[in-house]
Amino acid sequence: MTEFGALLWTPSAERAAATRMARFAERLGCDGYESLHDLSVSEPDRFWPAVWDECGLVGDPGSTVLDPGASMPEARFFPEASLSVVEQVLRHTGSEPAIIAESETGSRTISWDELAIEVGAMAAALAEVGVGEGDRVAAWLPNGIEAVVAMLGAAALGAVFSSTSPDFGAAGVLDRFGQIEPVVLFAVDGYDYGGVHFDRRDVRAEIESGLPTLRRTVVLGHDWASFLEPHRGTPAPLTRRSFHHPWYVLYSSGTTGTPKCIVHATGRVLLQHAKEHQLHTDLSAGDRLLYVTTCGWMMWNWLVSALASGVTIVAVDGNVAHPGPSRLWDLVDRHGVDVLGVGAKYLDALAHQGYAPAEHHDLSSLRTLASTGSPLSPERFAWTYEHVKADVHLASISGGTDLCACFVLGDPTSPVHAGEIQRPGLGMAVDVWSEAGEPLGPGQRGELVCTRPFPSQPLGFWGDDDGSRYRAAYYDRFPDARGGDGVWHHGDFASWTEHGGVIIHGRSDTTLNPGGIRIGTAEIYRAVEGLPGVAESLVFGEEVTDDDGGTDVRIVLLVVLDAGVELDDELRARIADTVRTSCSPRHVPRRIVAVADLPRTRSGKLVELAVADAVNGREVRNTEALLDPDVLWVVRDAVTDR
Repeated sequence: MTEFGALLWTPSAERAAATRMARFAERLGCDGYESLHDLSVSEPDRFWPAVWDECGLVGDPGSTVLDPGASMPEARFFPEASLSVVEQVLRHTGSEPAIIAESETGSRTISWDELAIEVGAMAAALAEVGVGEGDRVAAWLPNGIEAVVAMLGAAALGAVFSSTSPDFGAAGVLDRFGQIEPVVLFAVDGYDYGGVHFDRRDVRAEIESGLPTLRRTVVLGHDWASFLEPHRGTPAPLTRRSFHHPWYVLYSSGTTGTPKCIVHATGRVLLQHAKEHQLHTDLSAGDRLLYVTTCGWMMWNWLVSALASGVTIVAVDGNVAHPGPSRLWDLVDRHGVDVLGVGAKYLDALAHQGYAPAEHHDLSSLRTLASTGSPLSPERFAWTYEHVKADVHLASISGGTDLCACFVLGDPTSPVHAGEIQRPGLGMAVDVWSEAGEPLGPGQRGELVCTRPFPSQPLGFWGDDDGSRYRAAYYDRFPDARGGDGVWHHGDFASWTEHGGVIIHGRSDTTLNPGGIRIGTAEIYRAVEGLPGVAESLVFGEEVTDDDGGTDVRIVLLVVLDAGVELDDELRARIADTVRTSCSPRHVPRRIVAVADLPRTRSGKLVELAVADAVNGREVRNTEALLDPDVLWVVRDAVTDR
């Protein structure tokens, strides 16, 4: 097994010096990343205006950089600033592609000049049906050109945009859009996935009937063209609004209840994304970014923001592994993609299939490969350098919908170590704390926190008028030294490394606690999924009564096996021995159960907490958030039928 921390890649001195990160650090008089990060959190009044300038934000930043407020959730960056997301995007002009859209049925391209025409028409069309500042515009759309045009048209009017993907059923869509009461819905009659067309007309009708505030539904392929055509030639409004004007409503996964509607602001998100794109990911105008996502995941918002930096985005819809594993890598070569983003589980699947992109593709354009969605194991880090590309910046990143950005991510000037996320983000005062709220050193596992304000803190939750739900979600766990609402508690179980990086061991609410010892799930996955014959696994805690009548937790491991492999006594023993040797005796599962599939969200994340709730007899709320809810009940029955 590959050791955590093994050195896998170091940028050449020439490559590191040529990055925007290196030039930015030099501009601020910093000697390397650690010095730059220290400045970024200790001198926000100096750092964030420099980011504004370096990343080319247009607008008026005002004279105040940070109003700290009475507590962290009340802090406001650039309280006097004004800008326009649409102006930021449409300042890029010309006939080069702004968006390349790839579906299972074809490819389309829209240039920067054409995008400006479409956004102007969209803004005028929305205004004609009465959409104004603060109204909500919703999209139930695939990842393509239309979703971006709808978003920018809404933003031009100061409307709030919210999206999800067409594989969401009516109940899941209404759980989300029903809370924000949209006035316009963009929708489809169906979508394609894995070579199959899914008819969604009945689902669309149910969604429309459940949204009584709708004034208009615009259906792709039916009335999209007629909606826009009368308004082509109308320039898009470039009205500058507050840095804190609402831009998006994003949603929590909803696997533990009705999804939280998280409200994000224009300047807050735009500034964070510009920093992450241009500095951490080393993107510049004219580069090409492909991130595998749907309109129901915050990585779509992250992808689309790259347009503001003049980056061409490649929007891919459908199954990236259909008709075979070469599809995604063919797109990288065809479009000269500079930065590719995928889920960690996608790389796991490729490795299990034995598909090595390096053997079949050129990949000469690819500089950075980003991974997110779940922890990337040390073995998969090493596999990537051996089977994808030897000279690539492998950037594992982690953040979330809650901040629509990253807490920890890549640094193109620093080495890559197996299993480690390279750095805390610039301007992000990330730390790892004990349960008592004490900072922990390298190798000590605890709670991931952010101890100082950062720009993309949400405005709050939709409908949470007094802010109590918002504060309870992030700020109640640990007190603020000032006696305020507290510091941001993210809910990840993490540790620092000796290299200044971070390891994410899983979500805090899914850490296991056998015998009162906290155990992260990621190390068990790493051990088990490295075994021949094991394709995927999920681990959770089953509550049991001990000999004294008290309650304890025993570890249950679910495994999906390769075709032709059976879970016999020999494989059980091999799994147990591997976990014992790789982790510790406390990590060894008390039960191992083979299942055909594992329950996951529509963005591909395994739902450990939902499985634990189902098996332990607790209510599983909002199963509409799951890709296939039936899988959850099959798994529950497999575990409880003994």
